[in-house]
Amino acid sequence: MDFNVKKLASDAGVFFTRAVQFTEEKLGQAEKTELDAHFENLLSRADCTKNWTEKIFRQTEVLLQPNPSARIEEFLYEKLDRKAPSRITNAELLGQYMQDAAKEFGAGGPYGSTLIKVGECERRLGGAEREFLQTSAISFLTPLRNFLEGDWRTISKERRLLENRRLDLDACKTRLKKAKAAEAKAAVSPLPPSTSLSQSFSLITLAEHELRVAQTEFDRQAEVTRLLLEGISSTHVNHLRCLHEFVEAQAAYYKQCHLHMQELQKELGSSSGDVFPNAFAVNSVNSMAATGSSLPAGITSPVEADTLKIEEVQAPATGTRKAKVLYDYDAADSSELSLLADELITVYTVPGMDSDWLIGERGNQKGKVPVTYLELLS
Repeated sequence: MDFNVKKLASDAGVFFTRAVQFTEEKLGQAEKTELDAHFENLLSRADCTKNWTEKIFRQTEVLLQPNPSARIEEFLYEKLDRKAPSRITNAELLGQYMQDAAKEFGAGGPYGSTLIKVGECERRLGGAEREFLQTSAISFLTPLRNFLEGDWRTISKERRLLENRRLDLDACKTRLKKAKAAEAKAAVSPLPPSTSLSQSFSLITLAEHELRVAQTEFDRQAEVTRLLLEGISSTHVNHLRCLHEFVEAQAAYYKQCHLHMQELQKELGSSSGDVFPNAFAVNSVNSMAATGSSLPAGITSPVEADTLKIEEVQAPATGTRKAKVLYDYDAADSSELSLLADELITVYTVPGMDSDWLIGERGNQKGKVPVTYLELLS
């Protein structure tokens, strides 16, 4: 018990001495031992590495799991050293809904069969996403977390210890300076010279001994901290390798998604001709132009093909309506029809056409018009 009380008192004394030294330094009343430029550069580089690693880690977490509640749940499972339950991705859930809807609507119909195809593709996309998330968490997030929770904590601990050693060293320098000042004062003191000088000498000897011990401890701790800070270069190399792996995983994920979507487009394209004969006409022409295939005779651009398709479409005998133009509208290309506010035009729709557009007629002029610019009349 005696030992513990003495240790507690000693620790309290050391803490008080450091606090006094720190305060005097801040007030400019005491000198501070400065680290060399190389050491300061290492400290700055380490702080920069920690700050940006933390930001990259947090934002990667958001990228891989946008739901904050899910991130918190995964964090808690990790801290409890338990495996988090497998979570279905949004794409997989959408695919499941589509396939369930197809069963209700009838899988043999055009809509039901298409729902099944799209739903299956969404489930494949969800599976690819889950694989990407797992790979990225292991190859990229885990090394970053290990640095922040492991190496950086060790560096921070040793830096705090170095700062304490530095405060102890400067406190010893201050005591030695005060002891020498006391010796100089004792030399002119009216007290018996032998008494004053012997007291000053003993104070100086003690202060010099404490300074040597403090300097040794400071140098030893500075070397330990320096070696840890120089290890940041190895951290950069490791994170560089992890970054390459993350990019490879992301590229493979997007490539797989692209292949799935291409396959789906082919399936839908082969089965949509009978249901919507005009729905993909413009897309087909655009695809031909993009791939370098020859366009139909007399057609020099997808826009002309689009215009020709509109001209070929005949207004149905029924379904045409009058519409009042609400605002002026300038056609963006030759497939559209310019409008003037308050004029009346005839409008009708075409199977497979975007619901935001109608075909408008004014005399011999014909083209696409935006629905939002019109007031449909009965």
